[in-house]
Amino acid sequence: MSELLLAADTAGYALPETWRAVTKTGYFIGLTGSIGGLVTFATTVRPALRNASGAADDTSVLRHRSAVFLAWAGVVLLVTGYLQLAARVARAGAGMPFVDALAPGRIWRFLRSPADQGAWIAQGAVFLVQNLVLLVTAAALMALFGRGARRRLEWIALAALPLAPAVTLIAAVPVTTGLSADDVLDLVLTQVHIVSGTVWLGGLVLLSVLAGARRRLSPEAGLIWADMWRRFSLVAMVCVAAVVISGLWMGWEHVGRISQLWTTGYGVALLVKILLVLGLVTAGAFNQFWLMPRMTRARREGETASLFRLTLRHFPKVAWGEVVLGLAVLVVVPFLSGSARTEAGSPPAQPSAAVFAAVATLALALVASLCATTKASDALARRLGAGAEAA
Repeated sequence: MSELLLAADTAGYALPETWRAVTKTGYFIGLTGSIGGLVTFATTVRPALRNASGAADDTSVLRHRSAVFLAWAGVVLLVTGYLQLAARVARAGAGMPFVDALAPGRIWRFLRSPADQGAWIAQGAVFLVQNLVLLVTAAALMALFGRGARRRLEWIALAALPLAPAVTLIAAVPVTTGLSADDVLDLVLTQVHIVSGTVWLGGLVLLSVLAGARRRLSPEAGLIWADMWRRFSLVAMVCVAAVVISGLWMGWEHVGRISQLWTTGYGVALLVKILLVLGLVTAGAFNQFWLMPRMTRARREGETASLFRLTLRHFPKVAWGEVVLGLAVLVVVPFLSGSARTEAGSPPAQPSAAVFAAVATLALALVASLCATTKASDALARRLGAGAEAA
C-alpha cells in the first residue's frame, strides 16, 4: 500500500503515522462488530430463531454463540474506542507522542478543554458524550459474558441497538453553526457510508462465526440458516446501495478527474478501496445469483442434506472471503486523508442542481436494480426447480 502511494505524485500527501493508521482501523473494527453484530442479530438472527419451530437445540446453540460474539464485540469496542480517543488527544497536542496521550489525565484535560471562539459547544464535550455512550454500549454487550444476562439476550441486544450507531453519529456533531446545505449533506452521507459499511461487514462476520457451530447443529438447521441468509441478503443489498451512493458522492467531492486516481496519493488509496469493494460486490452477486437460487430450490424441495451443505458450508466460505476483503477496506481507510483535488491543484467541487439530480437518478436506478436482482434470483430458483423435475 505504501509503495503504491509513493509511486503516485504525492505532492501535498502525507502517509499517516503508524499509530494513527492502527487506531483508526481498530476503531472501525470496533464499530463493525458492535453496529453490524447488533443490527444483524435484530434483523436476521433473532427473527429466524423465533420462527424456528421444533428446533430448540439448534436455536439454543445459535443464541449462545450470538451472545458470546456480541460480548466480545463489546470488549473490542471498548479497547479500540479508548485507543481512538488517545489518538485524538495526540493529534490535538502538537508533537505529543501517542504513548503520552494514553494517560487518563491527558485525556480528561482534553475532554474538558473550553470551546473555541465561534463554537456553540466544546469539541471535547462532544467526544465526552460520545465516549460515555460508547462505554454504556460496551458494558451492555460485555454483560452477555454472564449466564444470567444471556437469558435476556434479546432485551439487551435491542436496548444496545440504538446506542452502537450513536457512537459514530455523536462524534460527527458539528461544533460550529452556520453550516451550508452542502456541509450538512457531507456529514449525513459520511455517516450513512460508515453505518451501512459496518452493518454489511459486521453482519458477514457474525453469520460466519455462527456458521462455525455447524458440527453442533442438526441436519434440519439448514432451514434456519436458509431463512437467515435470505434475510441478511436483503439487509446487505440495502447497505450496498447506501455505500455506493454515499461513496460516489464523497469520491466526486475529493477527486476532480479520473486520472487523479493514479496520480495522487489520495486517489491511489481510493482506487485500492474501490477495487476491494468491487470484490465484495462480486462475491455478493455470486451469493445472490448462484447460491441463493440453489438454496431456495433445496428448501422448496425439502432436500435437507443439500440445504445444510449450501447454507453451512458453501455460503460461509464465500462470506469469509468477503470478510477478508472488508477488513482490507478498513486497513485502507486511514490512508484516505486530504483530497486528490487539493493535491492536483484542481478547484473544489461545486455542487449544483445537475449534480443533485444525478445523485437522485442514481439512487432510483440502484433501487430498481435491487428489485430486479431479487426477482432474477427467484426466477433462477424456479428454473432450477423446473430443470430438476424434468430430469
